[in-house]
Amino acid sequence: MANASEMELMLNGYGLTTARILYHYPDHPHLLQTYVWQEYDLAPKFPALLAFIDFWREKLEGPLHSVSYTHRRLIAPNEWRNVGGEFLLN
Repeated sequence: MANASEMELMLNGYGLTTARILYHYPDHPHLLQTYVWQEYDLAPKFPALLAFIDFWREKLEGPLHSVSYTHRRLIAPNEWRNVGGEFLLN
């Protein structure tokens, strides 16, 4: 969702996805390097993560070895409630 706030994304079912990407170091293919990627994404299809993996394969050096991920919805629409209030400070 372009230009959506984090709260809007969470209310629309997005959760925080963190991926640990292991890839072969371009100059020394026998060595592995780690890259950590984090973005709001939709489970179970993970369009943002899959788009990033496609981008990596097409544009970046260093062949992918493996991708492991975790996903957590931080808030669901039924968990959100609007609370209004005011703090009076002296």
